Amino acid sequence: MFIVYVLYSEKFERTYTGMTNNLQRRIRQHNLKQNKSTKPYIPWRIVYSESYNTRIEARNREKFLKTGIGRDYIKTLLNSQ
Repeated sequence: MFIVYVLYSEKFERTYTGMTNNLQRRIRQHNLKQNKSTKPYIPWRIVYSESYNTRIEARNREKFLKTGIGRDYIKTLLNSQ
């Protein structure tokens, strides 16, 4: 199973979208500064996730969420919380 996730940094008002097969491990890596692109913006918290059976499905969804329409969708989710 693969998970597409969205992290949010309240301190910097930034989001990060990624994909993994182990969500808890991946969030821990982000918050331990083990990812170059998210390192400066810790702490991160998970705000959204979706599960997929195949890596291809998850990768396609991740790519969509990184488009303009996908980013708008994430903003809508954040505003509804």
